[in-house]
Amino acid sequence: MTDAHDSQQQVLNSFIEENKKEGIRVFVAGGSRSGNDNIYKEEAYNLGRQIIKMDFRLDFGLSNCGIMGAVARGVLDGWNQKQYASEDAPIQGITTKEYFSLYPSDDDLIAQTEVILAQTLEERKQKLLGADFVVFAPGGVGTLDELAYDCVAMQDGLLKMKPFIIYNINGFFHHLLEFLKALSAEGFADPIPFIVVDNSKELEIAFRLLKIRYNKCADGKEAYANARQLVYELPYFFKKKELQHIYVEDIWEEIQRIRTSGSLEERKTLANEIETAYLEKEIERMYDRLAKTGRDTSVVSDKLSKLKQRRKNAGSKFQNLF
Repeated sequence: MTDAHDSQQQVLNSFIEENKKEGIRVFVAGGSRSGNDNIYKEEAYNLGRQIIKMDFRLDFGLSNCGIMGAVARGVLDGWNQKQYASEDAPIQGITTKEYFSLYPSDDDLIAQTEVILAQTLEERKQKLLGADFVVFAPGGVGTLDELAYDCVAMQDGLLKMKPFIIYNINGFFHHLLEFLKALSAEGFADPIPFIVVDNSKELEIAFRLLKIRYNKCADGKEAYANARQLVYELPYFFKKKELQHIYVEDIWEEIQRIRTSGSLEERKTLANEIETAYLEKEIERMYDRLAKTGRDTSVVSDKLSKLKQRRKNAGSKFQNLF
């Protein structure tokens, strides 16, 4: 067991070393299907455009369709618009030989991806964990598996704490976020400061702040504290950007100026504005959750009525037999 763990750790360490000099890498996990609403695919494409806009690099499990295909195409389109024709596209697709054989050899997206073949699915997961931070987009059980795997790896100390962004398109992760909070509240898991964004505008702000603040060398406690602080302050940036045309970087510099050399009154005002923005965003999300819970209740009520009617009909049919 120890030998297997040491071998996995060696794979992860070597991959992290390879990536250290290549800038910030973003691992995106999402579905190989597009979902029933076009907004999922559209926002996934926007995610890819934001990655290239920030000069980040994409790591993903390799797919030419669904949410993951849309993200990769967003990266490639943004890359081509930047006219980096002489350089390879900044995409690593990590998969196994068996899965890679399923893709056609003439697929344009696959052709522009640096494909890395892992020996097993476990090794594939280990290599994907070498990214600097993670974005979870809507997906199926594979995406849930990736999320659970990463959370366990961080909780057990096999993976350094890193920023986790939940791309909550159309409120997709509502139930999962509530469940993860319940796990922590009931004492079954450590809390993880997920950075929740609801659309591509919020995603860009989160990306810009991560680019400013991300520290590759931070230890677990520092990384955890940084992520919690970002979660708390993010709504303030949302609000400032919504009220006026101002760069995220300028807002950040003003915050730093106030905190280091501002007057007591300025610091109090800033602290109050950050707290207010955070609470307003949480209240907004709570109302959204209430609306979704109401729809869930309606669905459950409808199913209950149908089951009762079916039971009644079954009873009638049974009586008619005699």
